[in-house]
Amino acid sequence: MSAPRTITVHTTDRGIVTVPEPSWCVDSHDQHPEALADLGHRGAGHLAVFYGYEVARAELTQHPYAEESDRGIGGYVEMGHLARTLTPGELDELAALLVDYAGTLRHLARQLSVLHTQEAGR
Repeated sequence: MSAPRTITVHTTDRGIVTVPEPSWCVDSHDQHPEALADLGHRGAGHLAVFYGYEVARAELTQHPYAEESDRGIGGYVEMGHLARTLTPGELDELAALLVDYAGTLRHLARQLSVLHTQEAGR
C-alpha cells in the first residue's frame, strides 16, 4: 500500500494548509487562493464529443471541507449544448456515442461505489 498523498494549498481563510488528496484526484490545485471550504478534488474528465460539440462531461468530485453541501465523493455530470439538425446517419452516430457514454457513466458509478465502501470502512 502506498503512502497517503497530500497537497499544500494557499487559502484565504486559513493560510497555507496541507490536506489529504485522494488517489483518484488529477486536479493540479494551482488555482487562485480560495477559502478552505471551496477546496475540491476532481477526477479525470470523461467527455462525449460529437462533431466538435461537447455533449456530456462526467468526473468524480469531492469537496471535503464544504460547509453547505455534501462532503462525500460524488459523480459530477454536465450536459453540453448540442443544438443542431442531424441527418439520419448523424443521428445514428449520436445514438451510438450516447450508448457508449452510458457505459462510461456505469463504470464511474461502480468506481464511486467502491470509493464509498472504502470510506465507510474507515
